[in-house]
Amino acid sequence: MNLINKKVTHKHFGLGCIVKHNDSSIEINFASENKKFVFPDVFEKHLKLHDQNVAASLDMIIQKKEIERMEDERKKEEEKEIHRKNQELRLEHEKLMKSHKLHPESQMVFWCDNEEQYSSLSDWRVFSGEIKSGPNKGKPNKPIRLYRNSAVLLTSVDSSLPEKDRHILGVYMVDENFIGKLCEDGYIPAHSKYKLELTEQESNQMLFWKYYSNEKSPEKITWKSGKYRYFDNLWMAQILLDIVSLKNDTEEQELAQQFFNYYCKMNNISKQEIPKPNGTLIRN
Repeated sequence: MNLINKKVTHKHFGLGCIVKHNDSSIEINFASENKKFVFPDVFEKHLKLHDQNVAASLDMIIQKKEIERMEDERKKEEEKEIHRKNQELRLEHEKLMKSHKLHPESQMVFWCDNEEQYSSLSDWRVFSGEIKSGPNKGKPNKPIRLYRNSAVLLTSVDSSLPEKDRHILGVYMVDENFIGKLCEDGYIPAHSKYKLELTEQESNQMLFWKYYSNEKSPEKITWKSGKYRYFDNLWMAQILLDIVSLKNDTEEQELAQQFFNYYCKMNNISKQEIPKPNGTLIRN
């Protein structure tokens, strides 16, 4: 838009003529002197164009700029709100970190169906499932016992085989910043380093019920329902210790050993206090 030589009237300086302008400023020659103003803001309250056609076009530019300004303000407010919520979550996170007490059964075993056998090991995360009833029906389950000391055991059993043949597919520590109480989407991510996948041969040697037993029915081998169970911290230590001895590859064995050491440190467990496995398979 060319505004050079257009006549204007300013509320305080009177009649003038535009001598320069660009996208952000405008210069006007008044009777006594030249003055610079912010463009197009000055036209909103203080300056009036004499040419009505040009004034109409300028109004459209001003309106567009006002819309852009309001959009910028809205985005800034959204960013402030996001920042505020992130600050609240961070403070809550720090508070929980400081006050957390280790639960003696803060490990999770997860039932993988055919599809999850592959996705859980490729994505290194599992979904805790949805609440089946009540006011929160349909919302993701919160794995409230899981904390940075927790590991997730991935297991599976062929539908044609009995439950006693459930075997371990792999295991991972949860992300070091994960807190189950704050988990809103139900996904439980893995630690960046501590995650182990078993070969088919290794998996067949790692039967879950060798380590695990139902507290209420210790003689029975039955899963019943649900995608996961919490279980004893010492049982997970037994499993990790056996995986270390199972691994033949030097690098994998070293990682398994580091995993085991890290797990014991996070759960205040010494190797000497870990009992022999005594799950339902052994008891029977």
